[in-house]
Amino acid sequence: MPESPLPESSPPPAVSVLVVVYDAGPHLARCLAALEAQTRTDFEVIVWDNASADGAFAAAQAASADPRFRFIEAGANLGFAAGNNRAAEAAGAPWLALLNPDAFAAPDWIERLLEAAERHPGTEAFACLQLDAGDPTRLDGVGDVLFAAGIPWRGAHGQAAGRIEEGEVFSACGAAALYRASRFRELGGFAEAFFCFCEDVDLGFRHRLLGGRCRLVPEAVVAHVGGASAGRRSAFAVYHGARNRLWLQFRCMPAALFWPLLPAHLLATAILFLQATLGGRGGAFARGLRDALSALPRLWAERRVIQAARRAPLAALARALSWSPGAALRRDAHVFGPKVPSTREGEA
Repeated sequence: MPESPLPESSPPPAVSVLVVVYDAGPHLARCLAALEAQTRTDFEVIVWDNASADGAFAAAQAASADPRFRFIEAGANLGFAAGNNRAAEAAGAPWLALLNPDAFAAPDWIERLLEAAERHPGTEAFACLQLDAGDPTRLDGVGDVLFAAGIPWRGAHGQAAGRIEEGEVFSACGAAALYRASRFRELGGFAEAFFCFCEDVDLGFRHRLLGGRCRLVPEAVVAHVGGASAGRRSAFAVYHGARNRLWLQFRCMPAALFWPLLPAHLLATAILFLQATLGGRGGAFARGLRDALSALPRLWAERRVIQAARRAPLAALARALSWSPGAALRRDAHVFGPKVPSTREGEA
């Protein structure tokens, strides 16, 4: 596959930024320009293209003169999960920072993330404060939240931006996140069968089952468009959301919680199916459920491996979940554990 080489004389990077591209349009150039403007310079950027057809990747590659930027073409659309896994294989830094091509990092984004990693040496995953790129007075998300019934969302999505406390969250949204590379590889990266949607929550869940934690860093800010490639409510998004939510719950939820919560999961799924049907996307939702159920034999084998590796106490896992139906309806944030007031109000 064609690749832009990294000069052998370059110093080892502290972090490898992975940008997986699929028809990113004009967002890609802005994303890469924001990375070039970072206050930290000891990083590399791996731009992985999933067979884009809009010319944005080729234009960015032709325009780039920064030796820290490497451009790799997959030759096929591998999806977000596999694309990041392949990009991570090419990465050489001890930390992996994921950034969507429609996410625009504040100049001190990398600096703030690495500072947080130094402050919390036992933490191996960090979430960012994401603002709505179209309206920076509103939040796009502050980490991922998982409702106990198996419904994930971006914390505080759509709510007014304000002072956010640093604390623990269930998992990091894959649009902007930092992972210790060794833990990412120990987990096997993202589950590639997910293709996209919920793969970041699945990774975060498996990280928690091993006893890992994820910390929100409110000072690490990005402005995120969201849904630029797949569409927020497209049939594509509805299909993958319906399928992957069931896979997430079945693979990762320990038996002591899975079986008591199964009726709540089925009820939540029925409500979401009704909403999709009223919105004209019931067929896509039904196909997602069909394909989710058809994979249960494979998922059962995966579940046995995942649950056998669990080291985290059940009480710690339960605390990381959101248990409030009201919070799910409002898409509230779930920041827990010892908190530190942020010095930043939330502007990119």
